[in-house]
Amino acid sequence: MARPEKIRLGDMLVQQELVTGEQLKLALEEQKRSGRKLGRVLVESGYVTEEGISRGLARQIGADFVDLKTFKLQPEMIKLLPEAQARRLRALVLDERSGMLVVGMADPTDLSAFDELARVLRRELDLAVVTESQLLSTIDRVYTRAAEISGLARELTADMGDISTEFGNILGLTAGAEDAPVVKLLNTVFEEALKMRASDIHIEPQEKFLVIRFRIDGVLHVQTEADAKISTALVLRLKLMSGLDISEKRLPQDGRFNIKLRNTSIDIRISSMPTQHGESVVMRMLAQNTGLLELDRLHMPSRILERFRHSIARPSGIVLVTGPTGSGKTTTLYAALNELNTREKKIITVEDPVEYRLPGLNQVQVHEKIDLSFSRVLRSALRQDPDIILLGEMRDQETAEIGMRAAMTGHLVLSTLHTNDALSTPIRLLDMGVPRYMVALSIQMVLAQRLVRVICENCSVPHEPLPHEHLWLKVELGDQVDAMQYRRGQGCSHCANTGYQGRQAVYEILDMNNALVEAVNRGDPNEFMQIGREQMAGNTLRRDAVRLVMSGRTTIDEAMRISTQLDE
Repeated sequence: MARPEKIRLGDMLVQQELVTGEQLKLALEEQKRSGRKLGRVLVESGYVTEEGISRGLARQIGADFVDLKTFKLQPEMIKLLPEAQARRLRALVLDERSGMLVVGMADPTDLSAFDELARVLRRELDLAVVTESQLLSTIDRVYTRAAEISGLARELTADMGDISTEFGNILGLTAGAEDAPVVKLLNTVFEEALKMRASDIHIEPQEKFLVIRFRIDGVLHVQTEADAKISTALVLRLKLMSGLDISEKRLPQDGRFNIKLRNTSIDIRISSMPTQHGESVVMRMLAQNTGLLELDRLHMPSRILERFRHSIARPSGIVLVTGPTGSGKTTTLYAALNELNTREKKIITVEDPVEYRLPGLNQVQVHEKIDLSFSRVLRSALRQDPDIILLGEMRDQETAEIGMRAAMTGHLVLSTLHTNDALSTPIRLLDMGVPRYMVALSIQMVLAQRLVRVICENCSVPHEPLPHEHLWLKVELGDQVDAMQYRRGQGCSHCANTGYQGRQAVYEILDMNNALVEAVNRGDPNEFMQIGREQMAGNTLRRDAVRLVMSGRTTIDEAMRISTQLDE
């Protein structure tokens, strides 16, 4: 393709009738006043979409428009252009065609960028047009920093082997700490974890090497392997950052610290544990400025959402959300609080840790080391005249009883409990030693949930069930099993070749109706379970997972995984 000619964007858009002359005039005046690019002014003013501009440019220069949301990227092509130049020149190498490299550019009118691309790539270029927002998000996604992390780990290994290098310099304890090898390595790990949407970072020393893994969408992925000798420096630096005892290596320790990455404040919860080959560290990443979800955006089935809203609208009683660690319980409860949070209500939360910041709430962080326990804070909270109390977790009998007394004396209490499903929750409370009358009178409803991975929309393809999948589905769907269409993700650059991108919750609800209350009061768990099963027939976690399979949102394999967890 020949070198493109300079284009006057405004004239081109008017010529193609994408904007009017009057809109262009107003946009030019705003551009002159603010100094922003004309295209950005036109988009932000609502005169034209970003995609509309890109498609118009593609028509003008006779190039293709490429939608990066659906385009299947090729890693070997991407690597031809270094990340720094891809960002600066706003370009990506997409394909090879007839001996030419197909390069997607956000601004094909930038002739100096085109000339530099030709010099860097040393090939004849065939231009395609992409939107800038899609380009930047794609660059964030496809340029992983695994090689950089490995390189920094090797640099740290070399510094630790150099006897002339002071250990304080390695750890960043002296001036210029940001240039210390361990600081650069950890910052890069944190930035990569944030970019890849990791919820946890695992640093695990083995006999001959150190493994760093990220948990993404509930599944661990190896990020890098390094020399085992750098483990000590990493753990010491993390302990210093979180205020832990650096001299104590024999006992587990828990702490936290806050960092800022890409204008995002990240709260890091750290847990260290001594293992055979050194201290293992796991860090949970909590983004503090993440927008809170609304209940309508949690993808709850309408029947469950209606019943859940009805329960949290009551003035008193306990609403419990149950599930294992990392099943989204706190997200659900805060979506509920976000809806309940009005000027007329006083809301107090008792948590460990405080995972979300919500204006208008009185949030208390539990601190066991100074005896600021759940039960102690909860007692004090009841003297603060609250309308609603969020209790992070019912960890023991004392905390559960205080919460239930609060529910019985005119407060709405929201809390979590680690149980396998909704039906076993009241039984678990009885097993903890909570009196039967408290369980019967205070619980309004139990919402149980799990998270399943969602199929990547960019590589979703039809799927023919395997024999064992077909047998499992037949139990759930009966004769309908062969009438349904199933899908899976075949893996692409958008989902790091996993076939999944993001997660969604599946739910079940147990309403404490009169029959269940009477069964609890009689102390007959078998009768309680039987009545509960009849109430929840067809509306279980397993069935909700099958619903997502039928709608093409998740795979049969994910639904079967949830089913296996429930049967354990």
